[in-house]
Amino acid sequence: MNYERSKALFERARHVVAGGVNSNVRAVSYPVPLFYREGQGARLFDVDGNVYIDYCLGQGPLLLGHSHPRVLEAVRRQLERGQLYAGQHELEILVAEKLQQHIPCAQLVRFTTSGSEAVHIALRVARAVTGRKRIIKFEGHYHGWFDNILVSLNPAAFDHDPVLESRGQTESVLNEVLVVPWNDIPRLQEVLAAFAGEIAAIIMEPIMCNVGCILPEPGYLEAVRELCTRYGIVLIFDEIITGFRLGLGGAQAFFGVTPDLATFGKALGSGFPVSCLAGKREIMEEIGNLSVVHAGTYNGNPVSLAAAWATLEELEQHREVCYRRLFALGQRLMRGIAEIAEQKGRSLTIQGLGPMFHVAFTTRPHIRDAREYRDVNTAEGLAFAYRLQENGIRIIPRGLWYLSTAHTEEEIARTLEAVAVAL
Repeated sequence: MNYERSKALFERARHVVAGGVNSNVRAVSYPVPLFYREGQGARLFDVDGNVYIDYCLGQGPLLLGHSHPRVLEAVRRQLERGQLYAGQHELEILVAEKLQQHIPCAQLVRFTTSGSEAVHIALRVARAVTGRKRIIKFEGHYHGWFDNILVSLNPAAFDHDPVLESRGQTESVLNEVLVVPWNDIPRLQEVLAAFAGEIAAIIMEPIMCNVGCILPEPGYLEAVRELCTRYGIVLIFDEIITGFRLGLGGAQAFFGVTPDLATFGKALGSGFPVSCLAGKREIMEEIGNLSVVHAGTYNGNPVSLAAAWATLEELEQHREVCYRRLFALGQRLMRGIAEIAEQKGRSLTIQGLGPMFHVAFTTRPHIRDAREYRDVNTAEGLAFAYRLQENGIRIIPRGLWYLSTAHTEEEIARTLEAVAVAL
């Protein structure tokens, strides 16, 4: 691969953009953060003319692949009508009605722009409705970069107490967030026995996708749901990743466990900035009656909601084919990587459902929480990602793979050839 144009652009960017990138996670790239010029279907083209089969998919949003014609046409039509009204428009109702139809907890909806914002309003309204301050989160679960929840993400830094993740965060955050291991009901019960009367919400990724791709163990989500009901705690599912990727109803429909609130984003807008908070009416009315402040110039903007409408329409009309294809191709890819690794004598653990999965270099046959992820050889994982890149395959460097409905059987076969070379 030739990266000379990306190298030159990155050097230029460093003079005007802090760090040369506009999201810290993009800095982890080889040999420099790459610059791209076009995406079509499952393919991504960089400024040096290199072509990649893309399993990063914009960090997850491109469930339909790059430049899906239905989405682009809907956005094009809306752009001709206007970009922003500082007022209401019918798409807000139409998209919310679709979400209400498919998502079990979605009795009412509020739109915002990013996943971090959706989580922020979820935590605020949970505190308002319960009159309590503290939040329980889980080690390794990511809920956005805002101060009040950016805690205990990095397995290497886990301790018995919550750990801040950034310079500039105030220590007071640690007085409001309790952190427990994932998939450990006895430990959660201990914390609730001590602090239940102070806990406003428990927030979780229903599938842990930011450290590995770790599914809840059988009965785990049901047990957390029961504990929240027993103690009057708001259960929040952060479905920014799982929403629409596992089905139109998200992970809550997939697993049959309904939270009180849930955040959605990424795949909702097919690459356009939109997220939402969906939840039970009695909680969401705290926002609706204006006692809980939620505002934003770009909330529910018509361009992003045109993209969301087109995305949901496409998934609805081709539901059986879309999701059958996502699961089948993803599981074929997972099996193929495992078989090649065995042939090459490499110790890999592959976890996930198909629409998203994680490849970890470890001798552990199964990873059940973020602490066990400490045994993963992340240096080998990075080397694997970069060698795949050299062979025309783009994955998220931490080992997470996303599938889109645009991927083909031929692209899966080509990917497995590259995996054999990379390993």
